[in-house]
Amino acid sequence: MEYNKLTAKELLNIKTLGELKAAGYEPKSIKEELRQNLISKIQKGENVFEGIWGYEDTVIPDIERAILSRHNINLLGLRGQAKTRIARMMTFLLDEFVPVVEGSELNDDPLAPLSASSLSLIEAKGDHTPITWWHRADRYTEKLATPDVSVADLIGDVDPIKAATLKLSYNDERVIHYGLVPRSHRSIFVINELPDLQARIQVALFNILQEGDIQIRGFKLRLPLDIQFVFTANPEDYTNRGSIVTPLKDRIESQIITHYPKTIEIGKQITAQEAKLDGKPLDKIHVPELMKDLIEQIAIEARHSEYVDEKSGVSARLTISAYENLISAAERRLYKNKEENTVVRISDLIGIIPAITGKVELVYEGEQEGAGLVAYNLIGKAIRTLFVDYFPSPEQKKKDREGNPYVLPLSWFGEGNSLDVLASQSDKAYKSALHQVPGLEEIITATIEGLPEKEKEFFMEFALHGLAEYSQLSKKLLDTGMQFKDLFSSMFDMGAPDEDEFDEDDN
Repeated sequence: MEYNKLTAKELLNIKTLGELKAAGYEPKSIKEELRQNLISKIQKGENVFEGIWGYEDTVIPDIERAILSRHNINLLGLRGQAKTRIARMMTFLLDEFVPVVEGSELNDDPLAPLSASSLSLIEAKGDHTPITWWHRADRYTEKLATPDVSVADLIGDVDPIKAATLKLSYNDERVIHYGLVPRSHRSIFVINELPDLQARIQVALFNILQEGDIQIRGFKLRLPLDIQFVFTANPEDYTNRGSIVTPLKDRIESQIITHYPKTIEIGKQITAQEAKLDGKPLDKIHVPELMKDLIEQIAIEARHSEYVDEKSGVSARLTISAYENLISAAERRLYKNKEENTVVRISDLIGIIPAITGKVELVYEGEQEGAGLVAYNLIGKAIRTLFVDYFPSPEQKKKDREGNPYVLPLSWFGEGNSLDVLASQSDKAYKSALHQVPGLEEIITATIEGLPEKEKEFFMEFALHGLAEYSQLSKKLLDTGMQFKDLFSSMFDMGAPDEDEFDEDDN
């Protein structure tokens, strides 16, 4: 019988140590298990980390090299860079089932037991020792490093209640209550935010990583624990919370640096995959591709903003939450106006401000401005950046008056006219308002090739926002939407909302 060729059903029918030996089972370390399964997947051309976008040529090859080298891994990067998700997905590289001694506290391999209880059981029952099967989904332990984590939590401690109940001496190994690390024998063990772990607790991991032995309250135990360690951490200079002590860092063989999406396209793939839109009437809400680009561009602007702490990073969760809010803004309008379908609007971006304010860590100057105003300005910068990808630069066209396509709409506003675009107004009212601006529709149809009819008003509004961001128009945030006016008639509120539009109590 060849053990490696047995199906899951055949494995689960093996109930005793004798049957396991007859099947040809041989112990295998978890690092070797990961390595062999990775080799198999690489040879078959399978993607191990399905759904992890943007790391195909950077992070994932580093992880695969680390696994092939049987290394413990530290994933180093800013928040929202899929570090924990990658660690969890490593379970797919484990064998589907592995045998354990039934009732074993340390998930003992029947042919290589560690704990005293398993050794005693095998000595007493021999080939009749009962075994159970452990699924790979259960071979994963995760611990968030917090300042209150103790050595007892991770390594273990003497349990006086167990000693009293079993009437055992404190010199007996059976009085030990093992912590998370020994109980993760033959598993992937993840410690998130490693720098948050107190230095004295990090020291307790030294011997486990290097020599494989542990010490609990004077018990000198030689436990060659078989664990794949994965640590995650933000760059050490991110905050003053703590750091990884040098000897521990030295014992972690591979440190792999993660990063944010390098292109808008990758960011859109992540957002589309992660956004929770179940139950929403997506068939009734049309989202132009430009709007998806704008959501990603807002995160890019935040990562480069002078008001946002670049060391803290801007998580991919910002774009995910922002996209969910965007769809909800259109959904709310759909229900409010009892309409059959709608197209998201540029003015709907105001509804994503709550998704931005809680996900950016501001520097002092940003705190002075206020989170709401910073978020509003990030939206404006994203519009300005992408505007010239679709329309001629207003700054350049301003010099050429005869060839300036913006003359008609700007002149209309210059005559004292204004335009209100309200968040909840019906599609009919929205379209009517935009079409009263002369020359605006002509700009869209002349500039954008293959424009879908249903996106016409969306791009008309985008053009107005772009002109405002290039200081050709005034844009003011109202309680219920946006107002566009001539720049010179609104010099005192040009290009930004009134200060009292965002009431910041935390400044």
